[in-house]
Amino acid sequence: MKLFSVIFNNKTYFFDPKKPLNLAIELVAGDENPNCYYAENPVFETIKADNFVGSVAQGGSCNYQKITLTPHGNGTHTECYGHISADENATVSKCFNENLFVAQLITLTPKVQENSDLIVCYEDFMIALEGKEITEIEAIIIRTLPNGIDKKTKKYSNTNPPYLDARICKYLANNNITHLLLDLPSVDKEVDGGELKAHKAFWQMSDNQQDIRRNAGITEMIFVDNEIKDGLYLLDLQMIRMDIDAVPSKPILYKLK
Repeated sequence: MKLFSVIFNNKTYFFDPKKPLNLAIELVAGDENPNCYYAENPVFETIKADNFVGSVAQGGSCNYQKITLTPHGNGTHTECYGHISADENATVSKCFNENLFVAQLITLTPKVQENSDLIVCYEDFMIALEGKEITEIEAIIIRTLPNGIDKKTKKYSNTNPPYLDARICKYLANNNITHLLLDLPSVDKEVDGGELKAHKAFWQMSDNQQDIRRNAGITEMIFVDNEIKDGLYLLDLQMIRMDIDAVPSKPILYKLK
């Protein structure tokens, strides 16, 4: 077995490139996808023209399809601060140039609040990080419990799904965590009157535009298999380069030693 190495903060870590752990939910045509914020299902459409059909099964020479989807609503996606900004330069292709990060995976259980909301609590988050040096981490991955396979096809719209205490995002921003990944449809409450407290805290969106964390990203609706243990990983965050605020993405983990 040949291990590869990566150096971060003067520490050398080793990983096996032949043992990738995929966190992306497969995107398929139709209803077998997770769905949130009332997005329509993805559509895979065969291209047809005079004397041509883009389907080998239908007699064509090759397969040729058009795909219609909503990145924020149809599955695993990564978003930049352009999600809540009018800045024309706030797009995935302009904000993100790196894709490899040292990441910490933690597992948390959202707790019921007085208003019946389920929230990933700041106090539990800090307990999960006890004994871990935040300066040795570039990305945080949050898996929530229960962690059933239904997350791969769950319909979240109008269900008020769990979300994060905004103080978690403020802590991550204050400690220069570049990427936050989670298995929920949003870091914020489904309907919050447009407050978006967690998004704004993570990107440091305020009246002072100089504070905005332009290279920081939020990846939502991942799925972390129960066989993947909490710990330190190399994150390979693969994204389609598009001039838009959010794109489908494929986060890959490699266990670090």
